[in-house]
Amino acid sequence: MTKSEIDAEEFPSEEDLNTQKKSIKSEKKHSQTVKEDKPTDEQADSKKVDTAVVDKLLDKNQELEAQLKEAQDKYLRAEAEIQNIKKHNQQDQAALIKYDGQKLATAILPSLDNLQRALTAQEQNQDTSSQGIITGVEMVLKHLKQALAENNVVEIEAQDQKFDPTVHQAVQTVPADDQHPAETVVQVLQAGYKLKDRVIRPSMVVVAQ
Repeated sequence: MTKSEIDAEEFPSEEDLNTQKKSIKSEKKHSQTVKEDKPTDEQADSKKVDTAVVDKLLDKNQELEAQLKEAQDKYLRAEAEIQNIKKHNQQDQAALIKYDGQKLATAILPSLDNLQRALTAQEQNQDTSSQGIITGVEMVLKHLKQALAENNVVEIEAQDQKFDPTVHQAVQTVPADDQHPAETVVQVLQAGYKLKDRVIRPSMVVVAQ
């Protein structure tokens, strides 16, 4: 074996040494990176604490959102209830204004009936000596009806009209004939009255059947 062969085998070249040096540096760097990336126990505990706090905050946020939603729902329900109450009150007030005077009109009607009966009785007696009384009663009756009409209280048409159960009250029936077909009012026993579109008292009538 020659000297040059011994030197080549026992002593590496400069290029080989540089390659080995780079390899050693690379291994050290990788080792340091792995060491740095690995968290310490203190860091791990800190992360656990942070996660627990975040979880608590999320739970609290969800709880607050649920409470807010419930409060909003209660508010909307209360607001709707208030609007319904206002609407009913407005309707009641409108009805009171519209049908104002109904109580007074109802109280007057019996007196109106008595005057009408007295007038009818005097006319049937044909007593000329009481003509002045008849005239006076007619005038009072006329003025009462006029006063009621000015306050939207009017007599319900019934005589010879088709029977209408919403405004007529049948208290007696008679057989129908040529002059009074079935379901026709034959006679009015007591006049009925309306206040605007509300029936104060239905007409008491005799109906053909």
